[in-house]
Amino acid sequence: MRVFLTGATGFVGAAVVQDLLAAGHQVLGLARSEAGAAALVAAGAAVHRGSLHDLDSLHSSAAQADGVIHTAFIHDFANFAACCEQDRLAIEALGAALAGSARPLVVTAGLAGLAPGRMALESDGAPPASSSYPRASEAAAMALAEAGVHASVVRLAPSVHGAGDHGFVPMLIDLARAKGVSAYIGDGANRWPAVQRLDAARLFRLALERGARGERYHAIAEEGVAFRDIAEAIGRRLGVPVVGLPAQEAGAHFGWFAGFAGMDVPGSSGWTREVLGWEAQGCLLLEDVDRGAYFPA
Repeated sequence: MRVFLTGATGFVGAAVVQDLLAAGHQVLGLARSEAGAAALVAAGAAVHRGSLHDLDSLHSSAAQADGVIHTAFIHDFANFAACCEQDRLAIEALGAALAGSARPLVVTAGLAGLAPGRMALESDGAPPASSSYPRASEAAAMALAEAGVHASVVRLAPSVHGAGDHGFVPMLIDLARAKGVSAYIGDGANRWPAVQRLDAARLFRLALERGARGERYHAIAEEGVAFRDIAEAIGRRLGVPVVGLPAQEAGAHFGWFAGFAGMDVPGSSGWTREVLGWEAQGCLLLEDVDRGAYFPA
């Protein structure tokens, strides 16, 4: 299969490239820079130079592919609503190129807000986009599926971990270094699901190869790691105190990240494992945090 992959040079996307190529697929990866293009060529993929703002270009590359995986997102949290809107437009452009065919489109989404207070399941629909959380990736994919496009969704755990991670765990490590304490909110019992990035990459491929139109798949290896345990692992490695903060002090410590730090979003991948035959094989989150890659000398 010839696969067009957005986000092909990102933390997750680069692993998807490796997995697709190892499975015998051809990959056309989206790259914004010369360095990104060179990395794709070195990996054995073809290159499409462009960005999520080039909607006509996205459409033309998707039209030439046998399938599309969308892992790209512009992580500019100062302009989050605008980034979410660009993501929605990109998904619509990719889907329009596949309309009228059985060629699959796999879109990346998350677990935030799915099932407050209980385990999130694949059958749970995403909450509508709002001013407080405007990301509409899943809604855009489901609208395409309802219109007949073979679109499905892979929901990533809040922590996709592994060497090269520049997501939530490194943010927490940087905060602990800057503040001199590794913190959690309240009793720290709120839970984050986790998945190793190579396991997540394999799920994207399985969703592309075997996924059904309109379905949601969960890239979750651990249903919920207590935030306190993550903070303790970071504190141990940095040699700084670990403290629980009252909710009213969370904003001063975590800044814009306070809402994420307080999320309790346990999630199951039982149905995903059953229908796609996916099994997590990588190490656990706390094992990964304890490794040297997260704490370079």
